This record gives sequence, C-alpha cells and structure tokens, in this order.
Amino acid sequence: MEPSDEALVQGCRRGDQAAWESLVKRYQRLIYTIPRRAGLDDESSADVFQTVFTRLVEALHHIQQPDRIQASLVTTAKRETWRIIIKGKSGVPLSAPLEDPETGNIDIPDHAPLPDEELIQLEQQHEVRSAVESLDERCRNLLGLLFYEAEPPSYSDIARKLGVTSGSIGPTRARCLQKLLRILRPGS
Repeated sequence: MEPSDEALVQGCRRGDQAAWESLVKRYQRLIYTIPRRAGLDDESSADVFQTVFTRLVEALHHIQQPDRIQASLVTTAKRETWRIIIKGKSGVPLSAPLEDPETGNIDIPDHAPLPDEELIQLEQQHEVRSAVESLDERCRNLLGLLFYEAEPPSYSDIARKLGVTSGSIGPTRARCLQKLLRILRPGS
C-alpha cells in the first residue's frame, strides 16, 4: 500500500529523499497537465512544474494540512499558469492592473486555464491512476490490459499474456475492481 500524502510530507520534513521522490512522482503528471491543457508550451509548463515544487519545498515546514497537499499543489499550478499566461500576453507582471476600467473585467486570453470541471476530472483521473498503482501486480496488469489499451485485447489474449485461463479473467477482474473501489472509497 502506498504511503499517504501526510506520511510523505512528514518524511520530506525529516529530509527523507525517497519520500520527496514519491511525492513528486505521485503528482508530476497532474501538475504538468494543468499548464499543458491551458495551452502553455513545454518550456513554460516545465517552469510551472518547477515553481510548484520549489514553493512546496519552501513551505514544507509550514503546511498545516499535509493530507490536503494535492489541492495546494493544484492551486499553485493554476495560479502560476495564470501568471505566465497573463504576463505573456501583456508583457507586464501580474501585480499590474489588468482590469478594463469601464467594465471592471479582467482581460484573460481565450486559451485560459482549465475550467473547474476539467480540473476536477484531471484530479479524479489522477486519483484512479494512483489507486491502480497501489494495487498488487496481478490486478495492475489485468486492469491495464482491460482498460488502458486503445483496443482492449480479447480474454484469450489477456489470459495468454498473464499466464492464466480465460475463465478466470472475469472473476479476477471483479475482485480487482472491488479492491480498487475500496481504495477510492474507503469505508464504503
């Protein structure tokens, strides 16, 4: 079972390099996706990624709710993405007024960062990926073949790849999905 975010933050506070690497690995895809979906190029997205984790290091000992680290990282990534988009369009830093004096509206480019619904979807996808990664190898392999392939292979192909009988795929899939559900909805 994967360590909780809180355990990883505590490990990072103690200087545990493995905890830091696990925390970065856990959230790297999610954090990098935010600026990419907002239309930033690879270099700017990498800048957002680096800024997010730099700020995490700087604030590590002041985090009061380590179990909510994902929300904090996402918020930081969104704000940094906005800052880069606005600075890139106007050529001025974010602290300068960007409001239309007549309407009071802020001028944001059409390729603005993710709407909340898309961000929620990204967070949910990240949670599912993390939950799948915490499953045992047998379940990870089976669910990967069943759900992560563009064209899912037949049960006979899956059975051959996994070295099991075709008749065991359905029941094993059901057990693996139950394990996944327990991880995603503890206490249900």
